[in-house]
Amino acid sequence: MVAVSGSVVDAAFPPGRLPAMNNALSVAWDGPHDLLLEVHQHLDEQRVRCVAMQETGGLRCGVAVRDRGGPISVPVGEAVLGRLVNVVGEPIDHGPAFPESAAREPIHRAPPRLSRQRPGGELFLTGIKIIDLLAPMARGGKAATFGGAGVGKTVLIMELIRTTVEAYKGISVFAGIGERSREGHELWLELQRSKVLARTALVFGQMNEPPGARWRVGLSALTIAEHFRDSQHQDVLLLIDNVFRFVQAGGEVSGLLGRLPSRVGYQPTLASEIAALEERIASVEQASVTSIQAVYVPADDFTDPAVATLFAHLDSALVLSREMASQGLYPAIDPLASTSVLLDPKVVGEEHYGIAEEVRHLIEHYRELQEIISLLGMEELSASDRTAVGRARRLMRFLTQPFQVTSQFTGIEGATVALEDTLAGCRAILDGEADGWAERSLYMVGSLEDARRKEKEAA
Repeated sequence: MVAVSGSVVDAAFPPGRLPAMNNALSVAWDGPHDLLLEVHQHLDEQRVRCVAMQETGGLRCGVAVRDRGGPISVPVGEAVLGRLVNVVGEPIDHGPAFPESAAREPIHRAPPRLSRQRPGGELFLTGIKIIDLLAPMARGGKAATFGGAGVGKTVLIMELIRTTVEAYKGISVFAGIGERSREGHELWLELQRSKVLARTALVFGQMNEPPGARWRVGLSALTIAEHFRDSQHQDVLLLIDNVFRFVQAGGEVSGLLGRLPSRVGYQPTLASEIAALEERIASVEQASVTSIQAVYVPADDFTDPAVATLFAHLDSALVLSREMASQGLYPAIDPLASTSVLLDPKVVGEEHYGIAEEVRHLIEHYRELQEIISLLGMEELSASDRTAVGRARRLMRFLTQPFQVTSQFTGIEGATVALEDTLAGCRAILDGEADGWAERSLYMVGSLEDARRKEKEAA
């Protein structure tokens, strides 16, 4: 060890013994925990610059380091199911350590060859009305929720975990990137209550950990998912919260390594870092990896380079609206900004596609009229426009939904709605069946039958 500067460590090796890029180095120190370094720069023929995966407080020059001969490796397979581990595969759930015989795999690898990959074309139903109707997910595809602070990204991800993991027969892997300890603990308890923890592996790089740990934890979780896909031929559900923290940690590492910043202060390797993560999330002939990700949008700016780069890798994008959240319309998914490549008549069918297009057109027309309504009032609209506004408002309230994970706070039991009931309810509202109903009867209900019962009780 020849230099230590926070999370960045320089090490010297004898001539001809320089470790390769991305190799892991073990530090022989007397600190409170094992310390791993990852090689990121060759400074000259004898010195390398590394990024630490753990805290370096108390580390001094002159300490010996050893080249492990390969990248960081994490335990994979049945041993990690039901466990909570960190970026280097150490258990952090106070359970027993993994045995020496446990299989381990390196966190750096190439994505599957294009000839092995197959696109996701089958619908991955979530039971959440607005998602299944307007931004359907693909089994074996990638979907993400985009939103600023406080609009419900983590709650939506937790509901997706609960509704999909319970119905999902494969393996689930959760990557917590830059998570708060409280959120990780809540998820742990929720999975225990749902009795799905035995089929789930959790990998966390928490907010208080060094940037190197937060930067690589997504690759550690992905390695576990890839093992189940490639070696055991099992379908995998990969959940990531939050991808922006991965980008943010990469920016911190880039600054520590002395690289010049690029647009808006991001690292110059932004696009390649995101691609290195996203391109490995792929499905092959024998099994699929379905990914659902949360993405923080800084200052609600969807033109931010990190957010714009991520959009290019997704099949479904769920955009959360602060305006809808302020009106209490949860989940606050914007029906016009959210998109999916699966919303095509050849994939979802003519009926589903037609209803989705009608719903979008009606809500768009309502938003066009909102300025007139706010200035002149509803009375200045034509009869047909007043009818359209009434139906659009009822549709937007019907597309709200009570969640199971929030039932203890709201007192409303969560609902999971089949796609057929969602389509039937939207069709009935579009045809005017609910024109005479109170708007509150359609708010926070499951199917249209639930709304009908609510209307009768109110009457």
